[in-house]
Amino acid sequence: MSPPTLLYLSRADVESCAVDMRTAIALLETAFREKGNGRAEMPPKPGIHPRPESFIHAMPAHIPALRAAGIKWVAGYPENPRRGLPYVSGLVILNDDETGLPTCVMDCTWLTGCRTGAATALSARHLARPESAVAGILGCGVQGRTNLEALAAIFPLRRALAYDSTAATASRYAEEMQERLGIEVSAVSSAREAVAESDLVVTAGPLLKDPSPTIGAGWLRPGAFASAVDFDSYWTPEALAELDHLSTDDHAQFQYYRGLGYFRRTPDPHSDLGELVAGTKAGRQAPGERTMAMNLGLALDDMAVAPEVERRARSLGIGIELAR
Repeated sequence: MSPPTLLYLSRADVESCAVDMRTAIALLETAFREKGNGRAEMPPKPGIHPRPESFIHAMPAHIPALRAAGIKWVAGYPENPRRGLPYVSGLVILNDDETGLPTCVMDCTWLTGCRTGAATALSARHLARPESAVAGILGCGVQGRTNLEALAAIFPLRRALAYDSTAATASRYAEEMQERLGIEVSAVSSAREAVAESDLVVTAGPLLKDPSPTIGAGWLRPGAFASAVDFDSYWTPEALAELDHLSTDDHAQFQYYRGLGYFRRTPDPHSDLGELVAGTKAGRQAPGERTMAMNLGLALDDMAVAPEVERRARSLGIGIELAR
């Protein structure tokens, strides 16, 4: 038996594989159904924190149904954009699940954005009203883009409101996303406007252990769904107390983060995404409920999508084959 070649994929290579958002959402749905039925292995991610509010995490997972096994080594440095560097960077290593041999090393920048948006959309499928048509995006970086793209893939969006602490960033975002998605996207001057007028709200700022939250009680209207990609950084305890249903993507990792000092005034989640997809916990129960997904970003997400990237790369002849 000859060992598989080791393929290296740069960020440009990964993007050239063109995994569309609907495919990513479907792959995550399979992965979370397996998780909800106890058929996936994913230990809580250990990490180091070399700088204040920064992290470097090791994220392993195995999804037998997708023959996916591997690890992501990912860093998040909030100050990097001021240096002209990406906030999130890192690598994914995939292993052959039969032999354990590594088969692919790929840049994780695109993958992290894509799978996080896909997880938001999958959560929204269970927690949002299906007729939701207006989205509010707070934080107009990579996650603001991929989350809106994912929501537009499964909801009848006709309008989006974009807010960023830098007005020029929100204006550029609105112009770009309107052209990309073919819906009306407007930059707004306040966070409250982006929240109060929306059916679907995404907050996508940096992850902060000691945040100064902005969104207050009464901002999220009855019947709305929110995805807090940045944990509770944007949301006051009073706003979180109004939620009828708070979901996360993994209970164990939520408690692990709480032990590190996060979520000090955030209530325990009612459900996790695996439970929602597997049907062991109910999602939205009434049109007027306020619901939220506070997904943490799991290795499971990466291991759901990364093998499809590798498959397409090998099929298309993309990447560099490395000698063992």
